[in-house]
Order: sequence, then structure tokens, then C-alpha cells
Amino acid sequence: MPSVVGLLEQRELGARRRVDELREEADRVQAELAVAEREWQEWTIARSKVGEVLAPEEETGRDRARADERVPAAEGQPGTAPQSAEAVKPKSQVPVWREGLSWSALSVDYQRILQLGADRARLGQGPVTCQGMAAVFGMDVVPARVEALRSKAKRLVARGWLAEPAPGRFTPAPGVAGPGGGS
Repeated sequence: MPSVVGLLEQRELGARRRVDELREEADRVQAELAVAEREWQEWTIARSKVGEVLAPEEETGRDRARADERVPAAEGQPGTAPQSAEAVKPKSQVPVWREGLSWSALSVDYQRILQLGADRARLGQGPVTCQGMAAVFGMDVVPARVEALRSKAKRLVARGWLAEPAPGRFTPAPGVAGPGGGS
């Protein structure tokens, strides 16, 4: 019959082996995590750069020519594009805010975000979060919906329509008026 001390030594040896195996696995996981985090940061930077490239403040001449092809002709003048600030634009494009530009230059989704911010500011409720937007808009408050709203809100901030006084909190930018006017 084995001795008690011998049994304890066997169990201690087994536990020591298990600890060593787990430490090796933890080291491997830490190395994989470091690689994944670097890759994630690279993709985040790449997405940011692509957003900057695809959404310039002013169209180049070549982009303007392509945009003119998409714009319907003005009544009675085939091939001419409207010259107003409210010219037909792709719905995902957010123009840079300037004095006199009305909310109608934005798609309905962006107008809803601005309206919510304006309503809260008027009622003295302060900035709105993206989770708050999702709840008010009747959306499921899940990460995918919240991040979609955050992307739109950040785009409005970058174009001067919204301000972000604190991270993740949005309010209309100074000078941006209600839906009808631009000042």
C-alpha cells in the first residue's frame, strides 16, 4: 500500500504539471491577444483613413462631373444640374455645415438625430448618448444599432452639425438652427 506522503507527492506533481501547462497556454493566449489588438488597431486606423478619403470637404472636378451625371436635369434644360445648396446628393453624404444651409440637405436619419439633439437642448436636458438615441427612435438598444448611430453622430460632428462636449454625448453645434433655417 502506498504511503500518504507518496500519494501527496504524486498529486502535488500532477498539480504542478497542470499549473505549468496553464501558464504556457496563458502565455500563448497573451501573445495571440497582442497580435489581434495590433491588427484591430490597424483596421480601425484604415477605416478612419478610408472615411476621410471618401468624404472630402469639397468634391474634386472629376467627382463633381460624376455627381452631375447622377443629378436629374433641371426642368426645361436637359443636362444641367441644379446649382442650389440643396442639390440632389447621395443619401450617405453629409455636407459641411455653413451659414444658411438647412437640415433638408441631410438625409432623414441625420435630420432625426439633429431634431432629437435640438429638442433636448430646448428642454434643457443636455447632450444625448447613442444609446439614448436608439431608445427614443424605438430601436433595439444593441451594440450594432448603437454603433450605427454613433457613426452617424460622429459624421455630423466632423461636418460641423453636432458638437460632442463629452465623449459619446452629442448636442447641436453652436449656430446650427432648427430644421428650416441655417443660422
